[in-house]
Amino acid sequence: MITYTKRDIVRRVAEKMDEPKVHTEPWVDSVLNALRETMMDADPECRIELRNFGVFEVKKTKAKPRARNPRTNEEIYVPPHRKTHFKPSKLLKQFLKQPLEEEEKEESEG
Repeated sequence: MITYTKRDIVRRVAEKMDEPKVHTEPWVDSVLNALRETMMDADPECRIELRNFGVFEVKKTKAKPRARNPRTNEEIYVPPHRKTHFKPSKLLKQFLKQPLEEEEKEESEG
């Protein structure tokens, strides 16, 4: 699996904008910081909709008074908290749903 970092995103933006990485890095940082701050400021829920990319949501979870610790089997209380959720756009979903022909052939042969 390939892992992409912020540096890789900065490199891609710099190539697309035909600008040096030094000029694009502050812009990428600013966008990511704005997204993070918006999600952290959510009181208690929010929705960030980016057309043709997807939707980021901060959602509330319910308290779980009778959850179990899988290691000790001990019953524990989990308080309510917030979680993030990402829903891809239709465009992104359609692309991701395309079958992977190479991997399917390898699996059927092996």
